[in-house]
Amino acid sequence: MTGRWTRGAAGVVLAGVVAVAAAGCSDSNSGNTSGAASKAASAASSAASSLASKGSDALASASAEARQKLNGVKNGVKAKDDVTLGTPAVGNDGKATVKVSAKNTASSAKSFAVQVNFTDKNGSLLDVTVVTLKDVAAGSTGDATAQSNRKLTGDVHTVVNAALRY
Repeated sequence: MTGRWTRGAAGVVLAGVVAVAAAGCSDSNSGNTSGAASKAASAASSAASSLASKGSDALASASAEARQKLNGVKNGVKAKDDVTLGTPAVGNDGKATVKVSAKNTASSAKSFAVQVNFTDKNGSLLDVTVVTLKDVAAGSTGDATAQSNRKLTGDVHTVVNAALRY
C-alpha cells in the first residue's frame, strides 16, 4: 500500500522509459537500440521499485510508531465510539490535518490516545498518526488536531482506527 506520490513518481519514471525507448527506435541500423531500451526499462523498473519501497517503508514506520504509542497506554479502555473526526484538509505544506474530538463519558478527567488513519477515496492507507488529548474533564469533550507525517495529495479521507481512554 503506497501513497499516490509513489504512483506519480513511478509514472514519471515510466514516461522516461517510453521516451528513451522511442528515441532508441530509428530507421538506421546503428547499434543495439533494443538493448539500450531494455537497459533503460530495467533501470526505470528498479527506480520505481525503490520509490515504492521507500513509500512502503515510511508507511510501515508510521504504523509501527502508532502501535507502539497505543501499546504504551496503561489501563486503557476502548473508546472508539466516543471519538469523532472533522473534515480532513491538506495544508500549504502538503500535510493533511483533521480535527479529533473525544467525549469523556467517565466520572473523572481522562486522557485519550487516538489512532487516525489517512486513506485515499478507495480506503487504501496513506499514513497513520496518533494524537493525544490530555485531561478531558468528566462529561466534557476535548479537541485536538491530527496531522499526517508526510505530504498527501488527492482526495484524503480519515478513519479512527483505534481509541483508548485512560
